[in-house]
Amino acid sequence: MKSCLFALLSGSLLLAGGLPQKQLRGTYVEARTADVFVGPCFANSEVENSGNLAVMGWKISEGSWDGVKLDGLGVVGVVKASATLGDVHHTAYPVKSVLIVDEKASPEQRLALASFAKRMSKDLLSDVVTIMYRPISLTVENENVHTAKATLRAGDLAAIQTRAMKATDHVCSHEDVWYQPLTEVQHAMPAFAMDHHFKGKELGTTWSSPNKSSAFVANWQLSE
Repeated sequence: MKSCLFALLSGSLLLAGGLPQKQLRGTYVEARTADVFVGPCFANSEVENSGNLAVMGWKISEGSWDGVKLDGLGVVGVVKASATLGDVHHTAYPVKSVLIVDEKASPEQRLALASFAKRMSKDLLSDVVTIMYRPISLTVENENVHTAKATLRAGDLAAIQTRAMKATDHVCSHEDVWYQPLTEVQHAMPAFAMDHHFKGKELGTTWSSPNKSSAFVANWQLSE
């Protein structure tokens, strides 16, 4: 009898040990200082000259990171790279960044959000010069990324507002996705950034880069 109980307990522990400790889903928006949905005629004029600055924002719809619940919270990464982000011919590193964490989060959640953002950002947030805490909101119209309409606010520091592409946004007449999203996503829609700015001074620069085909709106899931 004791042997059976021990076997059942051991099996349960093994199963529990195999369960994902990081299982989340949510929405995402980013914008850069170079167009991401563009034709080669325009992209070639921007590469190496712009596109080294970006704002990235995640909202967790539901899920946990290392056992910490993060439902409804957000985190924003602001990036200053050494070259055009996504350029396959030149490295963008070294990269400096600022992390903006949802001020509603508890101390434990703040640590989890920072760890999550660093994991999702493909090393773009590996050299964080400072972490700040602000109210963060990220809304996607009708919770449908296909609309490409999203609004991100990180207090008074950073913002993105997007809409769907229009025919009048096309410059080369044969535009396509030139760069991929800066984070892991399941589905992304290129979008037109009506607003994209960062007002903090921690990166040695501020910017406002509106009215560009420079954004993505996406959803994502992570399980590991």
